Amino acid sequence: MKTLSTSSAWTRIVSCCLALATGLILSACNKPEEKFLNTDLTGLSYAKDFALIDQNGQPRTLADFKGKAVVVFFGYTQCPDVCPTTMFEMSKVMTQLGPLAERVQVLFVTVDPERDTQDLLAAYVPNFDKRFLGLYGNAEATAKVAKEFKVFYQKSPGKTPDSYTMDHTAASYVFDPQGRIRLYVQYGQKPETIVHDLKILLK
Repeated sequence: MKTLSTSSAWTRIVSCCLALATGLILSACNKPEEKFLNTDLTGLSYAKDFALIDQNGQPRTLADFKGKAVVVFFGYTQCPDVCPTTMFEMSKVMTQLGPLAERVQVLFVTVDPERDTQDLLAAYVPNFDKRFLGLYGNAEATAKVAKEFKVFYQKSPGKTPDSYTMDHTAASYVFDPQGRIRLYVQYGQKPETIVHDLKILLK
């Protein structure tokens, strides 16, 4: 009966170990990437930037938040339903993120510059989370940023000139820490789906 020499046996053992290790490495490399649960906008040709004023009177552009994931929502302070609901949901997102929330910036951009003054935004926006910022501009600046983001908004008359409401796009845009547009979050998404996607962007 043919037998193997000690050296040959060790050679086969080492070869088997190397083959196993190589297989494990290739398996890890081929692991599928996590997918976003919200709409992937990677490579979008618009929604690049904005130039507005925050609730503290500071001029702001997207570059100010580089290093953070940025969530941009367009709304107005006297909104009866969609806006407070969205902002409340985002506050739950921040809670669920835990320490990672420090690397996320939520921005509330008003589409009602006639009524949403700096003081009003400063009183309204931080109520949902003290880290949230409200942004505003004059009518021209508001129209410019809405056009850049392809956001719809218009007045819906009320019983008095000052009691109008605003019809507007009810979704949020999400940028990664490098300042690139990545996600479109439709109204009514569960906080868990947003948390999932933000964690991917923050890796």
